[in-house]
Amino acid sequence: MKKLSLLLLTMILILSACGTNKEDKKETKSNKDEVFTIGVIPAQTEGEMKGALDKLQKVLSEKMEREVKITSYPDYNGVVEAMNYDKIDMAYFGPLTYVVAHEESGAKAIVTQLIKGEPFYYSYLITHKDSEYKNLEDMVSDVKNVKFAFGDPSSTSGSLIPSIKLKEEGIYRSESDSDFNNVRFTGSHDATALAVQNKQVDVGAIDSAIYDKLIEEGAIDGEQFKVIWKSEKLFQYPWAVSKSTDEKTMKKLQEIFLDIKDKEILDAFGATGFTKADNKDYESIRKAAIKEGTIQE
Repeated sequence: MKKLSLLLLTMILILSACGTNKEDKKETKSNKDEVFTIGVIPAQTEGEMKGALDKLQKVLSEKMEREVKITSYPDYNGVVEAMNYDKIDMAYFGPLTYVVAHEESGAKAIVTQLIKGEPFYYSYLITHKDSEYKNLEDMVSDVKNVKFAFGDPSSTSGSLIPSIKLKEEGIYRSESDSDFNNVRFTGSHDATALAVQNKQVDVGAIDSAIYDKLIEEGAIDGEQFKVIWKSEKLFQYPWAVSKSTDEKTMKKLQEIFLDIKDKEILDAFGATGFTKADNKDYESIRKAAIKEGTIQE
């Protein structure tokens, strides 16, 4: 009887060990088989981005040895919500949407693009070449007649930074409370540029890198514009992963992005390359967001 009991116990232990090994293998396999999802903010028009994003998706899938799916979202907040609710593993954020996502769900910046070799850009205030405004002071002095355009409410350069500057000038408090003739949010940088070019608004806030790219591509006529204000340097848009991402995956993603030389992919982001990024690079944006009440300290 004792021998039989001992034999049964031995068999149970062997089967348990085999089951554990199978489960371990199954877990490792399923993790690699899971689709790695990436959400992208509408930095530019969807049509211009699609080809580059398809190519980037292919590069990432091949080098990560797992399926990667990139989705372009219609608005900035949609990407933040997707990260907050674990719908995506990685996101291409604007600096402001990144600090919000970091605050709400622990998103971690790992990569950003280089523009002419530097990871910086600016917020511009642009006007039509026929405008009488040569600088910010000219616009402020005639504010009662100015039709002004921001981009997306969650845009760093198209809303946050210029709104702080206009508040400092004492001419803007909110969309419904300002000294302007009219204030609108166009929803995107290219829409703002076109609104200024077509004289639908007098002055608009825009991302400097996207502004340059729209001119380069011929989407707008650069001869029709004047830049009347330029912000301090802003750290470029980050690619950030979810809080649960392991170090090995983060390092692999950094290696892949830093190795990208494909012109179509780089051009889609107005970039000359990619470089590593870290949460501390966005501290100035975080402080601006706190100042505006976008996030709580």
